[in-house]
Amino acid sequence: MNKLSPFLLGLSLAAAGGSLAAAQDQTPPAVSAPKYMQVIVEYTKPGKGGMAHDKTESAFVQAATKANFPIHYIAFNAMSGKPRAIFISHFDSFDAVQTANKVFADPANAEEFERINTDDGELVESINQLFFKYVPELSFHPHGPNPHARYLEARIVHVRPGHGKDFEDLVKVWIAANDKAGSSNHWGAYRIEYGEQIGSYVFLTTDESMADIDKSFAEAPKFTAVLSEADRRDARELRTEAIDTDRFELYSVNPAQSYPPEEFVKADPDFWTPKAAAKPEAAGKKPKHN
Repeated sequence: MNKLSPFLLGLSLAAAGGSLAAAQDQTPPAVSAPKYMQVIVEYTKPGKGGMAHDKTESAFVQAATKANFPIHYIAFNAMSGKPRAIFISHFDSFDAVQTANKVFADPANAEEFERINTDDGELVESINQLFFKYVPELSFHPHGPNPHARYLEARIVHVRPGHGKDFEDLVKVWIAANDKAGSSNHWGAYRIEYGEQIGSYVFLTTDESMADIDKSFAEAPKFTAVLSEADRRDARELRTEAIDTDRFELYSVNPAQSYPPEEFVKADPDFWTPKAAAKPEAAGKKPKHN
């Protein structure tokens, strides 16, 4: 998104000086990205987040590292909405997920993972597991994996039944408006496959600092400059037809709860393996998590 701003799906998703048909004819550039995304959402009990949740999730990371779990994930803690942690991983096939899950069933690992899940369950109110598919034609200048990202913006949209084409047209028109305005915005688009109501989409933007969010809002006048009153009117009408619900959420990266790939750790070791966290490990991290 950076951000599917207040203009997205609202005020000004219009053709920015061109027709809707012209926007639909644009072919997005090819982007190499994993085909699927899993999001696990853990809603923590009141007062059970923070360091308490870091403790159980860090134990899980240690166990995953020891077992050489093949799918990595990044953890984010909510800065908006209900207290929760989300864990995002990417993969190219569901067969890869099946293979990875065999690690949990291995007798050498099963007891340890079960113990950690039991400990974590004392802190968690509920869990939701979601699977999404990447939609390149609805993405805009998506960024690749970024070990220096610190925040995640999420736009969560539900499309009215029977209006999927209207919604896709709307987003493609907004992409055209961003191009015309010379926007620095970027996002990856994902469509729900399992775990949520059909017609749900999420648009994700990573930010290296909250100054990136300020920059996105500061660019809003660019859209005003490229859109006519007729463009805005037409876009509002299309948005009303296509969109059932939508909302923004903001998250911050939590390295203590993350199982990052090796290239992330090498690129920014002070963040992903801070020295302050290394001392307890050397002194005997395992008793700390028992």
